[in-house]
Amino acid sequence: MRTSAAGNERRSSRGPGSARVGGFTLLELLIVISIIAIATAGVSFALRDSDSAQLEKEGRRLAALLESARAISRSSGVPVRWTPTETGFKFEGAPPDVLPDRWLDTTTQVRGTATLVLGPEPIIGKQEVTLGSATASTRTLRIATDGIRPFAVTNSE
Repeated sequence: MRTSAAGNERRSSRGPGSARVGGFTLLELLIVISIIAIATAGVSFALRDSDSAQLEKEGRRLAALLESARAISRSSGVPVRWTPTETGFKFEGAPPDVLPDRWLDTTTQVRGTATLVLGPEPIIGKQEVTLGSATASTRTLRIATDGIRPFAVTNSE
């Protein structure tokens, strides 16, 4: 009895022992296409835009540094001022060599003019700074606080 189930050999009408007809079954083709699709998806997720990832890393790092400076200001009772420089940034009022003063990536830059005053009061005014990258000029990040909550990173387009 002849069937078309996968794995059955299709024989010609010439008799027993004739060769199998060449080709792949639909199931075999679907499995190969699925494997290719999964591999392509994995590679596309692994190859993330490095400029955007670096800028996000810098934004999260700056938000953490600003919160650290805010805590130092509250504990010492001295206001700490953050200002950007040509090679990075500086924290005035914080003890020397406690907080870093450079970006991790040399292409990171502050957009606009920004000077932040961090403390010593627990509630400070609304403040923000915008970061960008010299290589990805369309992408910017905003690091901001409303004065009560900690600094947070948001996208700004």
